[in-house]
Amino acid sequence: MRKPRVDGSPALTDVAVQKIKQMIISGELAPGQRLPREADFADRLGLSRSSLREAVKGLSMLGVLDVRQGDGTYVASLDSVMLLGGMAFVVDFHRDDEVLHFLEVRRILEPAASEMACVRLTDAEIDELDAHLDRLGEDPSVEELVASDLEFHKMIVAGSGNPVLTSLLDSIAGPIQRARLWRGSTEAHALARTTAEHRAIVRALRARMPAVVSAAVTTHIFGVEQWLRSASPELRRQLQLTARP
Repeated sequence: MRKPRVDGSPALTDVAVQKIKQMIISGELAPGQRLPREADFADRLGLSRSSLREAVKGLSMLGVLDVRQGDGTYVASLDSVMLLGGMAFVVDFHRDDEVLHFLEVRRILEPAASEMACVRLTDAEIDELDAHLDRLGEDPSVEELVASDLEFHKMIVAGSGNPVLTSLLDSIAGPIQRARLWRGSTEAHALARTTAEHRAIVRALRARMPAVVSAAVTTHIFGVEQWLRSASPELRRQLQLTARP
């Protein structure tokens, strides 16, 4: 015999989430609008207060609702960049064998973003990319090299002018960064190779050749992917062991 649903159970919480979501999508609840008093709102939705409370908790963690202590709960601004920021939290729970999947996603998205940046970056912004590479110096640590690499690509992607694309790529940076650190620690001439590839990307940007920029970025990203695919089982095991703090 099936047990009756417990008040506030996950199933009822899901119903509450869906009802609130629909009210926001339909415009019945607008960004910045305060939600009705809990008892009234639960009654309006035909749900228990505990189910509503759990739904509000979940939606606030996703950035959809803004719970202000002592002031009530409001619909957030629903800015796409802010909402996508929650993706980085979820990505941190990735399985170690999914790093290649993240690299594949980056290889699909970042060349397109870089093509867009090629026609939108100003000459001064391209000069700053060169200056950024100059600041790295001739003998950086692996950590400094990877940090510089991350910032270099972030600057280019931001130049695409598409904040959604920028947020998506930022959100998958964590697991890829660990692979970059390992590559820098284990591969000979990592600094020289990375620097040469970065300079080639800047030259293509300066020449305003989007297709060449896309090819250069794809080749650069594929280098990390190819290295990880060909890494020894022992190296893969070490990467997995250090993947989380």
